[in-house]
Amino acid sequence: MKTITKTIRKTTTKTISLFLSLSLLLLSGSALADDDCDDPVASWQPRENLREKLEAEGWRVRRIKVDDGCYEVKGRDANGVKAEASFAPASLLMMKWEREEDDDDEDDDDNNYERNDKDRLVNQQQGDASSRMSSNGIVKDRPSVTVE
Repeated sequence: MKTITKTIRKTTTKTISLFLSLSLLLLSGSALADDDCDDPVASWQPRENLREKLEAEGWRVRRIKVDDGCYEVKGRDANGVKAEASFAPASLLMMKWEREEDDDDEDDDDNNYERNDKDRLVNQQQGDASSRMSSNGIVKDRPSVTVE
């Protein structure tokens, strides 16, 4: 009977230790995630507002995307430094700024971006929208959108 009691005690102690360890691990993970933005989506400003604000401050914006509830901007800041910054989507306040290293393995470096952007602008200036549409026979005209 004593061996059964010892075995139960050992199992219970191990279970409690495991439970406490997992609890601490989960709590530490949520503490690390506090850098994320938590603005309600209904109060977010459009990305274009952030782009206009940054360009007025001298930024060359390459990309704006949503990451962990924040707007993440990649581009060159007003000093010409290749940077990545996070902004609160409701207030457009900068939450974090970091210098982006030149050895990033991303496909879209600044030179490719600028070249592709120039190509896109040239294509827009040449011809109308129908000449750039695919000729798959399914879509015959560009859809129209009316905002009221």
